[in-house]
Amino acid sequence: MRFRLREFESADFDRLYEIDQACFPPGISYSRRELAYYMSLRNSFTLVAETAAKKPELAGFIVGQKQNRGMGHIITIDTVAKFRRHGLGSLLMKSAEGRLKATGCHAVVLETAVDNAAAIAFYKRLGYFILKTIPRYYQGQVDAFMMAKRIANNNVAAD
Repeated sequence: MRFRLREFESADFDRLYEIDQACFPPGISYSRRELAYYMSLRNSFTLVAETAAKKPELAGFIVGQKQNRGMGHIITIDTVAKFRRHGLGSLLMKSAEGRLKATGCHAVVLETAVDNAAAIAFYKRLGYFILKTIPRYYQGQVDAFMMAKRIANNNVAAD
């Protein structure tokens, strides 16, 4: 299956919210207000994936942000269930990492629930490692792993 990535458009919001609600359980999924807030943060971006068909269908999205000190943050990545296992998540992550690297980020962090084995395995396949556990990150109840990946080499070659 083939996908196209593009920038978020305001007309996408309702569908992205529906996708987020379907991807995560209550308390981990974002409210409409939270999703809009994260998408509007300074230095944030939202990439939308759609099927490469005559009538494109929204297949997923990713929200990332360039933070201070060369750090990037993946706020959320959401893929519609029927489009999983087709390389969509990897495409979204690699595209977001590329964008963050182009803005000067040398590493990326993200959070995932400690009981989300599929997500943890996915991130590890992409080269992420567990930095630490954040107690009661979700709804003050479920712990999260903060995971990280270096995306650029800080070494500067001498002329």
